[in-house]
Amino acid sequence: MLARASVTRRYRLSNHVLSGHLQATLQQGRHATTEAPLKRTPLHDFHVAQGGKMVEFAGWSMPVQYKDSHISSHLHTRHQCSAFDVSHMLQTKVYGKDRVKFIESLIVGDIAELKDNQGTLSLFTNAKGGIMDDLIVTKTDQGYLYVVSNAGCADKDSAHMKAKLQEFKVAGHDVDLEYLEESLIALQGPSMAGVLQEGVSDDLNKLTFMSSVLTPVFGIRGCRVTRCGYTGEDGVEISVPPGSVIALMERLLACSQVKLAGLGARDSLRLEAGLCLYGNDIDETTTPVEASLVWTIGKRRRQARDFPGADIIIPQIKAKTQRKRVGLISTGPPIRQHTPILSLDGRIIGEVTSGCPSPCLKQNVAMGYVETSFSKLGTHIQVEVRKKFVPAVISKMPFVPTNYYTGY
Repeated sequence: MLARASVTRRYRLSNHVLSGHLQATLQQGRHATTEAPLKRTPLHDFHVAQGGKMVEFAGWSMPVQYKDSHISSHLHTRHQCSAFDVSHMLQTKVYGKDRVKFIESLIVGDIAELKDNQGTLSLFTNAKGGIMDDLIVTKTDQGYLYVVSNAGCADKDSAHMKAKLQEFKVAGHDVDLEYLEESLIALQGPSMAGVLQEGVSDDLNKLTFMSSVLTPVFGIRGCRVTRCGYTGEDGVEISVPPGSVIALMERLLACSQVKLAGLGARDSLRLEAGLCLYGNDIDETTTPVEASLVWTIGKRRRQARDFPGADIIIPQIKAKTQRKRVGLISTGPPIRQHTPILSLDGRIIGEVTSGCPSPCLKQNVAMGYVETSFSKLGTHIQVEVRKKFVPAVISKMPFVPTNYYTGY
């Protein structure tokens, strides 16, 4: 009874705070962007009018939560449906007959094998095998690739693509880039399909996970609907002309099942789903093998060894790396970013990269890197929280089962 009361009190308290690693990310962003004015999405004033608490994130003014608590928004997404403004993400079109060759010169994925209007998660890698960013590439049937990458890496990604574009053009290849001004809304949760079907003529039962379609949405033309998301739930991301995004958001919120959600819920949802946050869980010092992201490397690409860093990454697939990304579950004080991970005899064996109390599991969930010999599921380890050793166990991810829609 006392233990249950303690847990209940802790989760009530966590209604008023963000997960620790998101707080750290926001703090880093403030230090990094104090000289520059914050960028605003076309929904900025709408967020303020709806009671959104605006914070700095990756150089943008973004809502971290609304009138509902972070945990209420999190659970509403799991049970019904939430709308997130993700217009800060970088959206790019890649044109030209050599567009597939161009993008494959930068990433690990096999884009050539994709069907029309099918997408995949991939990784920009550098010559040392490090991850420069994660991104989604969709092979459309409109004569271009549609690419969505992270806001925090937008300047780096665009500069990287422009440099490679110049190299390709000098070599006589046919390729061009267009950076989009479109807004982006993520509609996530089990009620998504019922809500959105009223606004599109396409049968959403035929739009499976990681597939995409150009379609009017509630009468708004020029929208691209992609069945994907960052919550582990069934959902879509809707790319919409910026002049129409407020009208679309108002139409979605007219449905009683839909509520606004901010960065706080987005972060805890993605962690329960075992999804990486760039800059925390993956970065340029991390290879896909260390990050347990080998599945993003296409079979043909492995055989050809024709992506950046392949000579470092491919040998790691067969040989054990010194460290590996794992999931952790614990009780007691929440595990935060940079928390040391220790063996049972007290030796430091790794570090937490993301962690928060799980609203669904009522336990602490985290991910981090440990020495590979400690990465086996079920291995008992310790984490150091407030100078105290807390028991934890290496656990399978996702922590909460995902509900991606893959067909009937």
